[in-house]
Amino acid sequence: MTYHSGRHFLQLPGPTNTPARVLRAMSKATIDHRGPEFAELTSRLLEGTRRLFRTEHDVFIHPASGSGAWEAAIVNTLSEGDRVVSFEQGFFAHSWARVAGRFGIDVVQVAWDPRIGVTPEAVLGQLEADPSIKAVLVVHNETSTGVTTDIESIGAAMRASGHPAMLFVDAVSSLAVTDLQHDAWGIDVTVTGSQKGMMLPPGLSLLAVSPRAMQAHASATLPRSYWDWDDQKAFNERGFFPYTPATNLLFGMEEALAMLEEEGIDHVFARHDLFGRATRAAVHTWGLEIVARNESEASRAATAVLVPEGHDADAVRRLILDRFDMSLGTGLGPFKGKAFRIGHLGDLNALQLMGTLAGVEMGLQLTGVPCEAGGVAAAMDILMKGDAV
Repeated sequence: MTYHSGRHFLQLPGPTNTPARVLRAMSKATIDHRGPEFAELTSRLLEGTRRLFRTEHDVFIHPASGSGAWEAAIVNTLSEGDRVVSFEQGFFAHSWARVAGRFGIDVVQVAWDPRIGVTPEAVLGQLEADPSIKAVLVVHNETSTGVTTDIESIGAAMRASGHPAMLFVDAVSSLAVTDLQHDAWGIDVTVTGSQKGMMLPPGLSLLAVSPRAMQAHASATLPRSYWDWDDQKAFNERGFFPYTPATNLLFGMEEALAMLEEEGIDHVFARHDLFGRATRAAVHTWGLEIVARNESEASRAATAVLVPEGHDADAVRRLILDRFDMSLGTGLGPFKGKAFRIGHLGDLNALQLMGTLAGVEMGLQLTGVPCEAGGVAAAMDILMKGDAV
């Protein structure tokens, strides 16, 4: 493997770069996870997590990836044979639906153009056709496509309809990146992971849970043990966990929450919005197309870039990794080999983004992908006009 001087550019849609402050916090000596110091840490983390989710209700933290949070949402609220709706938004929406199916849930898979966000009208159409639907699964920001769905409008439409279905939202790549309000938007279960907007290494999954979801939990019959919310809540109320927790990741989580609050969550959102716009300006100047069809739905977390027919997006990624020591996300599902993904979320500033886009522009030219020069300059113009950096 070629040695590269300087830092590695980890520009995936996740995991993202872990700040030095978080790494230092994680290096502290492990403490007794049944002692009073840990109980105080748990209390602070639950309070900070509620603020991040914008909820006054239950939150749960598990040692797991976001996939674990998917499973926890399913097994705690549903019973075998229950019907849920999932839209074919992309790779991660499909994966969550597959988890539900493995537990005997009747998943209604709705065909959908992955280049656009799910609409309230589409959700209502499914609910009006079937009063037995127990839950709707929606990915807020589908990382495989760089498309963001308007969850606020979907939640409002579902509440106005009077249909009893719960709203489950995957916010793995949207929490701490773009606005998400668990309580105000009528979400019943929001799931996320630690390794994206929260700026932590992989290893923690988090859930915000509404009172209605907790009520469903009381009668749900799917088997559960590790994920059981009753056990988790009983232990959390005393400041502990029903298993050995990921103590040093929790140290890092406290530091990451402090960093988000120091920056101010509205500034965090504005920074990600600015970086998304700058990235898209570069892509459009290169003469390339992004997967998201609508500018209003383009992700603040990641941009999926389509390469022209006859070119291999993975060849672009391989060259950029080899020559410039930068990791970009691969295309997933139907976009494999047809798109690469630029992550612009988490611990990132304007100069890092400029370096990222310069690496992409050089990689496109070196692999012979037809592109116009000037993408970096176009992004620079956006950044210099912004006030969120």
